[in-house]
Amino acid sequence: MKFAHLADVHIGGWREENLKKLTIDAFSKAMDCCIDKNVGFILISGDLFNTSLPAIELLKDTAEILQKVRNNDISVYIVPGSHDFSPSGKTMLDVLEKAGLVENVFKVKDNKLVFTIDKTNTKITGILGRKGALEKYDYLNLNIKDLEKESGFKIFMLHTAIEEFKPQELEKVEALKLQSLPKNFNYYAGGHVHYIFNKKQDNSIIAYPGALFPNNFQELEKFKHGGFYIVDDKLNLEYVNIKLKDVVSYVIDANDKTPQEIEKELLNIDNFEDKIVTLRIEGILKEGKTSDINFNKIMEHFEEAYFVLKNTNKLCSKEFQELSIEGGDIEDIENKIIQEYLEKNKSLDDEEKLILDMINVLNKEKDEGEKNIDFENRIIKDFKKIIEI
Repeated sequence: MKFAHLADVHIGGWREENLKKLTIDAFSKAMDCCIDKNVGFILISGDLFNTSLPAIELLKDTAEILQKVRNNDISVYIVPGSHDFSPSGKTMLDVLEKAGLVENVFKVKDNKLVFTIDKTNTKITGILGRKGALEKYDYLNLNIKDLEKESGFKIFMLHTAIEEFKPQELEKVEALKLQSLPKNFNYYAGGHVHYIFNKKQDNSIIAYPGALFPNNFQELEKFKHGGFYIVDDKLNLEYVNIKLKDVVSYVIDANDKTPQEIEKELLNIDNFEDKIVTLRIEGILKEGKTSDINFNKIMEHFEEAYFVLKNTNKLCSKEFQELSIEGGDIEDIENKIIQEYLEKNKSLDDEEKLILDMINVLNKEKDEGEKNIDFENRIIKDFKKIIEI
């Protein structure tokens, strides 16, 4: 017996149509792979969709893919994630379940989780993910003693980070203590945090396969592509890469360079045909303004790429003031610019903290799995707090 473990598919998660298409293509390729490898069943640990109400075309495409899996006598078990489960309880996952394409294993009776038993006699249960990690109250309130006593091969599905296993870059993500999980399960199928991780814990495996397709700029830079696990009854794990397009990433250091020099550096990049290209440009220009960089010309240069994403959040100009700044990292340079600016504007002696707070807000990037609109609202809220409105 072997099974597949996916998480964080985020179908429809990108605004850009080319990248949005890749989210459904990644899911289709993963399901084809599961069929080819003759898995007994498939687990999806939350966030199949990027929203609880996905576009009807995405829903239709997903249903067609799942129907193909069903036609091959492979069952698909899910728990809703924080994205595809709304606070009102409405989710398109219910539509897929009604159609017999998936089965939600988050089932509670008399305040106890109930097992779903697969045709392989594997016993599966789990707890859904909620916004703001509010599912932690489900863990606190449920009676799990019977689950722990149950015999047989058992799988627990979760859409929650585990505090003890979080990487440093996810330190602000709400998480659950390891001791909160029910004990005596063979496999813990995790989702929600987009990193690839597995660890043997006593006689069990706790695993997170990461996103099936990168869900933001940083993930494209770091992971290039996504994938999932195939697991056998001996708990041997095989990580299956789902690679749809090559991703090439460039970081351009703008410190002590002119807009024209940066332009030339970007225009010298080649070998990007049909690839996803990420361009991160950061630093303080020697002269000129950031708007002097001809990004229209640069985008024309990359027209044969599959898609180009640029990040200029940490690119800035010092031409608005003639400031003398020595080299250093971006934070050192920012602090020196602020100091020299304040020295030339004595009336602003008390404004250093305000300026630094504003820079810190503008330097923020999206959290793992955060929607664009939620990110924008968070930035606006933080800005209002700083300027006290």
